[in-house]
Amino acid sequence: MTRLCAIEIDDTGLPAPTPEIEQERAVAIFDLLEDNAFALPAKNGVAAPGPFRLALSIRDGRLVFDIGTESAVRLAEFHLSLGPFRQVVKDYFQICQSYFEAVKRLPPAQIEAIDMARRGIHNEGARVLQERLEGKAELDGATARRLFTLICVLQSGG
Repeated sequence: MTRLCAIEIDDTGLPAPTPEIEQERAVAIFDLLEDNAFALPAKNGVAAPGPFRLALSIRDGRLVFDIGTESAVRLAEFHLSLGPFRQVVKDYFQICQSYFEAVKRLPPAQIEAIDMARRGIHNEGARVLQERLEGKAELDGATARRLFTLICVLQSGG
C-alpha cells in the first residue's frame, strides 16, 4: 500500500465549525498525514502512482472522494451515498457529547466506559467506510477511522 500525502476538506457552503469540531478535524488530518495506508486498486495490471492527494467534500448530498497524485494530477473521483453513514455518524456525535459532558463531572471509571463505547462506534464507522470503498480504494483500519472522523466533521457542517 502507499499513502496519502495531502488532505483537503472542502467545506464550501457549510456552517462554520465549532472549536471542538475544528480541533477534531485538525487532529484527524495531522494523524492521517503522519501515518496512513491508502492505495487505488490496479487497473489493467498497472498500479496507480502514489502518494495521493485527497479532497473530501459533500456535493448534491453525496460524499465525494477526489483523488490525485502528489503533483495534483486527477486519478479518480468516488461519490458515495451518505445514507449508510447517517446512523453511525448520529450515534458517534451523541456518544461524543456524552463523553465531553462526562469528562467535566464523572469519575474516571464512568468516563472510561463511555470512551470504550465511543471507540466502538468509531470502529463501526470505519468498517462502513471500508465496505463503501471496497473495489475503489484500499485502506487500513487506522486510516479508515481517521477518515471517518473527517466524514463526521463534514456532516457536522464544516
